[in-house]
Amino acid sequence: MDFHPTEEQAAAAGLAARIFGDLATHERLGAAGTSSDAELWKALTTAGMAAAVEEVGLLGLVLILEEQGRTTAQVPYAATCAYGILPVAAHGTAEQRARLLPALGTGEAVAAGAFPARGRITSEDGRLTGTAPAVPWLRDATHVLVPDADRALWLVRTDAPGVSTSPVETTAPWSAGRLTLTGAEGERLGDEDAYEATLAAARTAFAGLQAGVCAGSLARAVEYTSTREQFGRPLSTNQAVLLRAADAHMDTEAIRVTAYEAAWRVDQGLPAREHALTAAWWASEAGKRVVHAGQHLHGGMGADLDHPVHRHFLWGRQLDAYLGCGSELLAELGAVLAQEG
Repeated sequence: MDFHPTEEQAAAAGLAARIFGDLATHERLGAAGTSSDAELWKALTTAGMAAAVEEVGLLGLVLILEEQGRTTAQVPYAATCAYGILPVAAHGTAEQRARLLPALGTGEAVAAGAFPARGRITSEDGRLTGTAPAVPWLRDATHVLVPDADRALWLVRTDAPGVSTSPVETTAPWSAGRLTLTGAEGERLGDEDAYEATLAAARTAFAGLQAGVCAGSLARAVEYTSTREQFGRPLSTNQAVLLRAADAHMDTEAIRVTAYEAAWRVDQGLPAREHALTAAWWASEAGKRVVHAGQHLHGGMGADLDHPVHRHFLWGRQLDAYLGCGSELLAELGAVLAQEG
């Protein structure tokens, strides 16, 4: 394994850090409410950050998503890459790649994904029927990647006949929506293996996003406890504070390294399903510990809904729920290992 980023991956992550740092400010995030930041999305796509994913691979995407997570930037970047650019590039036909990738790369098209498959959507002769209760960034999407009950993948236009969407508010402001399909026409993407490959890549990508969310939460806690004084000395000199922050740091590093390993294996064409599940488990279980610690270390300030650290708390809990609870992920991981054994 080699987790050292290539020159292209490092450059993409550095550029992403500058764009997110300049535009995903506390004031702009507050003004956006639960909607995406259209100006930030335009800046990202104009800089080629979406199109670059084809070149930098899943590990490069994880590095970029870490930077998004640090700032909790409200753009449909993770969904467009995980459910649009990567699956189309990996599983699409030559015609699909030529037609879809340019628009996804420029931001003209935005993808969302009704993942994971819950058996709520059925298909018959390419016509899809069913509902997905909460699809992140559906309100921004022009296309949604839908797995049917048999785990075949279908790409559906959100403006097509038989497609209905309605806003849904989630814990984090992810512009989510309820997707209802009534005989909607879908475009088949990939073969029978495409679903598991797409799910593994998406889990890895969102684990990378969680690593950034946790790193941002911890950085805010370190800054706060280093400057906030109690009894004439900084809170950070209190042993209990030090130990809580140290535990949060180790949890964050565990999320990061497992996401890097899964992404590296995907990029190398190696089996990565169990590694993606491991990364998702760490992101879910450890992620919620870290964002709780970040809020608690702010004391009373952490209870302020308008404080920046509270946004990290909301994102961390949303990612915990989206990736799946720890016991659910462990059960799936155990079944995979037993099957392979």
